[in-house]
Amino acid sequence: MASKGTFHLSSCIFLLFLFMFATIQAKRDIPKPKISSPFEFLKQLKGCHKGNKTEGIHLLKNYLQEFGYLNLNHTNSKDDDFDDTVESALKTYQHNYHIKPTGTLDDETVSKMITPRCGVADIINGTNYMQTSNKKYDSGSNTIHTVAHFSFFPGNLRWPASQTHLTYAFSSNTPSSAMGPVTSAFQKWASATHFTFSRAQNLQNADLVIGFHRGNHGDGAPFDGPGGTLAHAFAPTNGRFHYDADERWSVGPVSNAFDLETVAIHEIGHLLGLGHSSVPEAIMFPSIPSGATKNLHADDIQGIRALYNV
Repeated sequence: MASKGTFHLSSCIFLLFLFMFATIQAKRDIPKPKISSPFEFLKQLKGCHKGNKTEGIHLLKNYLQEFGYLNLNHTNSKDDDFDDTVESALKTYQHNYHIKPTGTLDDETVSKMITPRCGVADIINGTNYMQTSNKKYDSGSNTIHTVAHFSFFPGNLRWPASQTHLTYAFSSNTPSSAMGPVTSAFQKWASATHFTFSRAQNLQNADLVIGFHRGNHGDGAPFDGPGGTLAHAFAPTNGRFHYDADERWSVGPVSNAFDLETVAIHEIGHLLGLGHSSVPEAIMFPSIPSGATKNLHADDIQGIRALYNV
């Protein structure tokens, strides 16, 4: 009897173990809810055009204002009217991103607008620097070719000629895994410019400070969570460069993550005085999909050399 009782007890324990294992496995198999991008609302507005009054158009207006395409007042930022100003702003956006400027929120436009991007505006103080191109005359063919689409901040802000060595430091909220990619990004700019960079011993003595932040972090440019604005930096000689800590970051190309070094190269371009470029291959192009990596492009190098006359 004792042996039989022991057998039943062992069977119960075994069955309990199987039940617990199945429960744990089932929990593991439950897919995690996908976090919606702050730009996801644009998909619901696909096909909208001038004359529409559709719920959510005020969000489109806010998007266009955030990146410099609209200048809204308190009244028209709340309504859902797709009016002349929205159409004009959308056409300008389409022109900057090499999309047929129809003024309609078509598939191609929505696809580009929902792509994660830099938080620095494309148009600053009403001037569309992304379309201020440099042109070259070819006497052989009697034609003018556009050779670059780099841009600068208003006033061509730059570091003083005497300050070609810049120091950088990391805020305490910076993951150690990010420091190597950022350092590598500085080295790539050093190899293509007259600048040199070194890491400072403390934040107080650094020309440039890199940190990771969430939401409203006190610089007037709040982050918006995963899948929206990835990072931002300020023009010379402000020296601040912030990653959005809510994004999924990676070292190298990883699906559904953003490469730390690629984003750093872009933001360091802003720290040195470059604005956005309309050349898709350039590092200063405003948006980048997850899993992608980029490096300095001829347009970026021409831009920084033109800004500093070197």
